[in-house]
Amino acid sequence: MNEDLHVRAQRLLLQSAVEGLNASEESWLREHLAGCADCAHEMAAARELVHALRVVPVSVPRDLAARAQLRVRLRAQETSAAASGSFWLWVVTAASWLLGVFSAPLVWKVFAWTGSNFGVPKLALEFGFVLWWTVPALIAVGVVLHQRAFSAHTERH
Repeated sequence: MNEDLHVRAQRLLLQSAVEGLNASEESWLREHLAGCADCAHEMAAARELVHALRVVPVSVPRDLAARAQLRVRLRAQETSAAASGSFWLWVVTAASWLLGVFSAPLVWKVFAWTGSNFGVPKLALEFGFVLWWTVPALIAVGVVLHQRAFSAHTERH
């Protein structure tokens, strides 16, 4: 017999145990097993092995389910704590943005007064005005990234 047929039969035997076979593959495998004693013997041995594995008693601790539930609850609490921290970060960010929008005209007047009284060029004033709003945001981003890196590091250890 062709060696490829035996390889296909072995592949189909494994597939039938895991995924199942479609009708044509199952028909081909039955026909092959009817005519090939080696493959039929291999299938019988595989069935015996699966049966033997199913009857092996496996003992697990009585409190395994309770411990697993506790771990799931703890992880859920950690996740919700991180989410609530994220919520407050968004609230503070929104409040900061709103305060920035509403106070921008006043801050610009202070910059303009400084520029007119001290002879600061308009480009420097505009650059300072942009920095006035971006530096705190960049610091906040740095703090958040540092906190995430620190919490990821502590979770690994």
